Amino acid sequence: MNPYIANTSQDVSSMLKTIGLGSVDELFCDIQPRHAPKSFDLPKGLSEYEIISYLNRLALQNSNGLIPFIGGGYYDHYVPAACQALISRGEFYTAYTPYQPECAQGTLQSLFEFQSMICALTEMDVSNASLYEGGTALYEAMMMAIRITNRTKVVMDSGVSPIYRKLIRSYTHNLDFEFVETPVVHGQADRSAIVKLLDKNTAAVIVQNPNFFGAVDDHTDIVEKTHAAGALLISSVYPVALGLLKTPGAMGADIVTGEGQSLGLPLSFGGPYLGFIATRTKYIRQMPGRIVGETVDGQGRRCFVNTLQAREQHIRREKATSNICTNVALCAIQAAIFMSLVGKEGLRKLAQLNLDKAEFARRELSRIPGVEVKRSSPTFNEFTVRLPKKADDVVAGMIRHGFAAGFPLGRYYPGMEDYLLVAVTEKRTKDEIAGYAQALAKVLADK
Repeated sequence: MNPYIANTSQDVSSMLKTIGLGSVDELFCDIQPRHAPKSFDLPKGLSEYEIISYLNRLALQNSNGLIPFIGGGYYDHYVPAACQALISRGEFYTAYTPYQPECAQGTLQSLFEFQSMICALTEMDVSNASLYEGGTALYEAMMMAIRITNRTKVVMDSGVSPIYRKLIRSYTHNLDFEFVETPVVHGQADRSAIVKLLDKNTAAVIVQNPNFFGAVDDHTDIVEKTHAAGALLISSVYPVALGLLKTPGAMGADIVTGEGQSLGLPLSFGGPYLGFIATRTKYIRQMPGRIVGETVDGQGRRCFVNTLQAREQHIRREKATSNICTNVALCAIQAAIFMSLVGKEGLRKLAQLNLDKAEFARRELSRIPGVEVKRSSPTFNEFTVRLPKKADDVVAGMIRHGFAAGFPLGRYYPGMEDYLLVAVTEKRTKDEIAGYAQALAKVLADK
């Protein structure tokens, strides 16, 4: 019997006999060879020991010891040991978002606490129990705005993550609405360009804070102009930065989304992560996903339930509020654990550490001949530098010195091939930052 598949050979024979087939290959005979995925051509199975040994060899190829200065939406933050210890408990680790609320009060309460913390962090009224990741959350926010306003035009600042913008364009490729991007001016959203595009068909304006270039902005004025046009303002945020920055709620945003990876989740080669979305109470029925509510049972005891969950996505197809019917509950619970451990003051201190270390790095890099540190806008823990060489070449050179130097902006922004996005978190030490600056100077001096 295959250790990874429960069916025995007798089980397979019995099932094939029931449906009138002689082999598993016959089951897939209608799939033409040119359409068959490569995964059908599988090698012979390996034992458990062989599989583990093979995966360990692959993993060792990634253990290069690089000190990361890469950001772009995903950051190398410290994850307290308690996060992993608590989330690994069987009560959480095996839990899926419950379909029968009365059977999982502990899971529901933890998700309710997560929602409450997101509301406090963003200064918004309501939050759901998370989505898959930040890009999906932003797409869902955009679709919320289209449904709420019954309009079909969306204006998005190009300082929003290019990963998110590409995701949204892919999701909406066959939808009938207008999607317009505005330029970044001096590192911030172009106010005049946004205002010129606002009209009676505009459903939403989408901005990000800090934006992809690391620039911090106060979007209150954009919110006011957007509301005057009858549209909604959607803000994508970096949650750790909210320990110091003005919240989107205080700016007047209507819907707030973000990537929750920085709230106690390891980088893990790109996931699993979690997206969050929060909004005003009046828009709660247009918010996708699960929402956990607090109530009392028949005996007056405090309890928690899935609420405002019509499950319509299973029956209404394209008319449904969303195709999101679940979430990454385990990741949301881990984020709640992290926020509980850090607390309000701890988050403020964490954000201050990120800011201070990034400012130290900016000063160190600005001393290097030929390096121009962009200072047109305030930044949080990420900033842009212009190099005298192509950023891709510099990144390759820095790897030889043991550093993952940053994100080459030319990959997403034509004309910015000599720009590098550098991120500094609380994990980077003074010696590491100084070493990074010394290595960069050497790489730039090499001919």
